[in-house]
Order: sequence, then C-alpha cells, then structure tokens
Amino acid sequence: MKILKSIVLLFISTTTFAHLGSIVGKVIDAQTKLPIKGANVSLVGNSRGVITDESGFFQINNLSAAPYKVEVSFMGYVVQNQIVNVKEDEAVTIEFLLKSAEFSLEEVKVSAANPQHQQVISGLDIKLRTINNSQEVLRIIPGLVIGQHAGGGKAEQIFLRGFDIDHGTDIRLTADGVPINMVSQAHGQGYADAHFIIPELIDGVDFKKGLYDADKGNFSTAGWANFRTKKVLEQNFAKIEVGQFNTYRLVGAANILPKKAQEQNQNTYLAGEYNYSDAYFDAPQNFNRLNLLGKYHGHISKNTSLTFTASTFWSKWNASGQIPDRSVESGLIGFFGAIDPNEGGKTSRTNANAEFLTLTKRNHVWKNQIFYSNYNFELFSNFTFFLEDPINGDQIKQAEGRNLWGYNSNYSIAHGLRSKQATLNIGVNYRQDLTQNSELSHTKNRTEILERLKLGNVNEANAGIYIDETIQLSPKLSLTAGFRFDYFNNQYLDKLQNNTTFKAHESIASPKLNLYYTKNNHLQFYLNFGKGFHSNDTRAVVEKSGLEILPAAYGSDLGTIWKPFPKMVINAAYWYLWMNQEFVYVGDAGVVEPSGQSKRSGFDLSMRYQLSKNLFFDADINYAKPRAIGEMEGQNYLPLAVKLTSTGGFTLKSNKGFSGSLRYRYVGDRPANEDNSIVAKGYFVSDALLNYTKNRYSIGLSVQNIFNTKWKETQFATESRLLNEISPVNEIHFTPGTPFNAKLSFSVSF
Repeated sequence: MKILKSIVLLFISTTTFAHLGSIVGKVIDAQTKLPIKGANVSLVGNSRGVITDESGFFQINNLSAAPYKVEVSFMGYVVQNQIVNVKEDEAVTIEFLLKSAEFSLEEVKVSAANPQHQQVISGLDIKLRTINNSQEVLRIIPGLVIGQHAGGGKAEQIFLRGFDIDHGTDIRLTADGVPINMVSQAHGQGYADAHFIIPELIDGVDFKKGLYDADKGNFSTAGWANFRTKKVLEQNFAKIEVGQFNTYRLVGAANILPKKAQEQNQNTYLAGEYNYSDAYFDAPQNFNRLNLLGKYHGHISKNTSLTFTASTFWSKWNASGQIPDRSVESGLIGFFGAIDPNEGGKTSRTNANAEFLTLTKRNHVWKNQIFYSNYNFELFSNFTFFLEDPINGDQIKQAEGRNLWGYNSNYSIAHGLRSKQATLNIGVNYRQDLTQNSELSHTKNRTEILERLKLGNVNEANAGIYIDETIQLSPKLSLTAGFRFDYFNNQYLDKLQNNTTFKAHESIASPKLNLYYTKNNHLQFYLNFGKGFHSNDTRAVVEKSGLEILPAAYGSDLGTIWKPFPKMVINAAYWYLWMNQEFVYVGDAGVVEPSGQSKRSGFDLSMRYQLSKNLFFDADINYAKPRAIGEMEGQNYLPLAVKLTSTGGFTLKSNKGFSGSLRYRYVGDRPANEDNSIVAKGYFVSDALLNYTKNRYSIGLSVQNIFNTKWKETQFATESRLLNEISPVNEIHFTPGTPFNAKLSFSVSF
C-alpha cells in the first residue's frame, strides 16, 4: 500500500501546469436522469477527447485559455454540442442531457481516448438484439457457445476461444459486479449459474475476450463479462409466455415510488419471474424457477449515489441426463429418452448488493461495493450408469450450502501527465467463500445414500489489489499499463477424516499492457499483452497432489476495429494463449486431474451492418487451434475444445409495428478425446422471433430450431456400462438439443 500511495502522489504531482485550464462534466440520459457510460466527448477541430466513465463523468485537462466546441455522441442518442470558454487555472463545469434517437451505425465512432474501456460491439448488440431467455444472456458474447446437459436448472456448459470451460473455469462472470462463478463448488470449479438474472431487466453487457484488464482477476483467462441490470425502470410492464411442452412464463416489474420521488432522482422498483416447463424430453422435467428482485437507486448526498439490489432465486427440476449413442441406435430408448430417470436437482440463491458512487471535490470518481450471497445446491447425476455398481447403479449426489461476501473498491483519477491526458485507476477486491457440507455421495433413487465419497467445509479467501494507467501518448496513440496482485488462502475441513483441517495458500502477480493506434474515428488497431490465472479447487490443492493452486496463463491479441462504410463495423483479432497447467474436474470421482501445459491460437471476426433504417445484419466467426504441449502429434488434442463456431442473423428493430430476428448458431465437429478417435459432431440450428407492438401492447412469437434439426447440444466421450452389459463401452454420450419449439408472448407496459 505504501508503494501504491507513492505512485498516486507521483501522478497527482504531474497534473498541475501554470496557466492551463480544464473542462469537467457529466453526460446524462434526459429521460431516466441516469449517467451514460461510454459516451464519446471530443473537442471539435482538436485531437483531444475522452470517454465517460460509469458515473457519466469526463474531464479534459491541460487546455490553453480559449473557446472550445465540445461534442458528445453515443449510440441511440442525438448528438449535442456546447461552446465552452476555458480560462487560465480554472475548471469549467458543463452537463449534457442526451435525448434518445433512432439507432444508426453511422453514430458509432472509434475513440482514441481511453479505448481500453470502450465497448463498441457489446454496445451495439445490447441495443439491437432481443434477449429472449436466460440462455441468451450468455450468447450475447461473440464466440461464446453454451450447452445445457442436465435439465433447465443447471448452469450451462460454456465454450470460448478453444476452451471447454465446463461451467465457468476460464471465464469470469458477474452481475452488477457480484460474482456468478462459485469457487470450489460441489459440481466443479468456477460453476456459474446465471439463471437468477431476469433477461428483461438487463441494461447492458460489458465483456472482453482475453486477460488484459487489471481489475479482473480469477477465472478471466478466456475473457470476462459483467451483466448490468436496470437502475431505473422506464416503464412498468407485465408479460406472459405460453409455449409447447407445457411451457409457461410470467414476468413483470413496477415502480413503487411516486412520480414526485422519481423526479427527485429517487427510484425503486420490484420485479418477478416464474417459469414452468416439462421440456421436450420423454420424461417430463417438471422444471420450476422463481426470481424476485428489488432495486433502489438514488442520491444519498449531492455527489454520492447509492444503488441497492436484493434478489432471491429458486429452481427445481428433473433431468434426462447424458445418454450413450448405443442406447438410441439399439432402440433401447428414443433420442429424447433417459437411462436413469431419477436425475435432477434444486438450487437457490439470495443476493444483497450495495454500490456507492462518489464524485469527490477534486473530481475523482470513487466506487465502493459490498455484496453478499447465500447459495444452496443439490444435484443428482449418473454419467456411467452401472459401471461401478452393477446392482444399484452409479448415481451420485453433489450438494453444498454457501455464504459468499466481498468488497470491491475503485478510485479513478483523470489527470494530466505532463502534457498528456491520462486516467489512473487503483482498486482492491476481496472475496470470502464459506461452504457447509460440500458433499459427493453415491446414491440410489435420490433418497438413499450408499456411500459418502466427500464431505467437508471449504473456507476460501481471495484478496487482490490492482493499478492501471491509461495515457494518450499522442493524438492517435494511447497506452494502458496495469498490474494486479492476488493472494489466496484455502482451507478444507474434511469430515470424513476426523474433522481434520487442511490448508494451502498462494499468491500471483499479473502484469498487463495494451496499446491502441487510432488512425481516425473509423479505424483503430490494438495490441494487448497480459498475464492471468484461474484458481484450482480448494479440496484438490490442499492434498498436495502436485496440482498448482494458481496456474498462470499468458496471452496476446492483435486486432482492429474498422468502419469500412458508415453503417458497417468490423472487429477482427488474432490471439494466442499459453497456460501453465490445464485441469479437468471429475465430478463423479471428486478429484481434479492435471493435464499439463497447453497452447491455443486463433482468430475472431465480428461484423455488424445496417442494411436499412430498421434492418441490421450481424455475424461472428471464431476459429481456435487448442493443443496440449509435450504430447505426441495426433495425441495432443484437448477434448471437447471448440475449433470453429459462427453465429449471426438479421434483426428488424422498430419501437412500433413489426420487429424481430432470424438467427443461426453453428458449431463444427471437434475431438472428444486426446487422439480424435471419438468425434463430437457439430450442428447448425436456426431460431426466429417476431413481435408486433402497438401503443402499450406487444404480442410475440419465438421459435427455436425452426427447421426441426436433430442435434446434440452437449457431448462427452464417456466410458459407461448399461444394465446387463458384460463390458464397458467408451463412446459419445449426449444431451439432445431442442426440436422445433414455439412460444407465444403477450406484454403490456403501463
């Protein structure tokens, strides 16, 4: 902390220059009165400019005394200009109230100032694409593929940048800054269940692929995403959905404070969601999910705002699990059948999250966050059927109760570094996880425990500090350099070994470097370097099995953001990632298997194009070549790691009348084992959405798999034995993807 303090004093000492002035201001949504993050602020006819931060604040320093024309632009808003007279040794304060406008890609500009925090593609997608269900929450990240393989209540399996991320080992997911990933979870490290997010309440998604941000720590090797929910509810709404397979959904939200309070920037709303579905499997899922949320946003002082969110989530379901190819080919069961009809589970999560945002007297921005979650999980699975126990079967139970809390703080200083515009960020993160009775047991029919394999309590703490500095070295060149330090303390109380406590601890330093060359507001090149890590399961690392606690990863991206035409945006990147140790969590055995070093390389290509006033086209193509290091050629494939994926489609966007989309998802064939002798087959699936809106009412039709393609959503190379089989068989086990699935919706706003 002494070092950080010295650095801060050094940077602050360079910010004052005689006879120079500055412009400080805020950009606000005229309707909601909320700050606008990511707006472009530029001095017309001058190379200077900045991007607004989370508080909508901006600051341009070291300006000679003169009049300046300040222009503010942001996607979906009318461009505004103000003339500002800057005086010597003074800071001029201004405010912009932006009004909504028809969305156009012509408005998108590539910024030379602080591009590290500019979210071009994510900003476009959240404006254009309708998030129709909880799975779409994750699919909005370009190149990310998900698969559900144990009923609608279980977290999805995630694939990104040549990773089989399982349920979240190498992507950091948060909701309003609250961690979604669960460390040392009963079903696997990093388990990320995002189903407590109500899709209609999502206001934005910030994401980045790669490990180049100093404020992002554990799990961010392949990338990170933060889902921001609405601070203010523009309109009350109620919505009902009815679909095939006995599917129902009710969702609604309403402001509870009077208009007078809202006019004084005090807002509170309540929201709820209920889901039920039997799904398309032969054995009904009896899937139930309930979400409740309340949020307050307002000013508790002139310069400090408070956002407080409380939510609770509950889900229960049955599952058909993963079935072997041979069981379908022999006619033992159908394509949507089950071997063990007693799979399924239940889970719940209650969250409390308080965020304080302060603009200090020196025009510094200080964000503080305190969060708490109570989490419960119970899952019954059977991956191998009768391989280990030919009489009772191999069903397992994984369960835990968890209390999670933490604190995040970030202090941001916009300043001048000699004659350069710069921004300094300093922050701390703390997270504590305490589990009760983390369990792995061999069970029968969900009711009888045959053998306890694992039972104990996890106590895991992670403290991190970081610093980064963004400097606009020239009108076209900017640099962001960052450094992060993390410390982990792992403890496990083993209740099967006389309540013995095992301990381990480790720390890791992660430097980051990002360079951006912006030729003009239509073309930018970037080069990113960084070191990151993912943590390993506490229960594994305390056993001193040779497994690293914090295996490091090193990555780089070389890319461009390009607008070849006014209404087209292209983002392309070549990337490389090296990992010091891969690991595979074998849930049914309760062990982590290290599998050595690995490397991945590939390219990402995203294109967004506005065909007409209301019609848009988007496409993402992502290729990866993942390989194990030190293994023979042909024996070095990383099982289930995706190689080629593509998503895209057409979107018709209109606030009145007809709107909708036609989208596709493609995943290529990929190796299911190390020598590619077993192949997980790819698929191509298309979905459609059509809405009609008039006044305050809207009716919609959504169809998944419009061509009724038979496809396998998740696949694994698993050794299993069916009842009465003499010897086990190693082959593809899969969960079928949805057939043609239509759903009607009706909503009203008031």
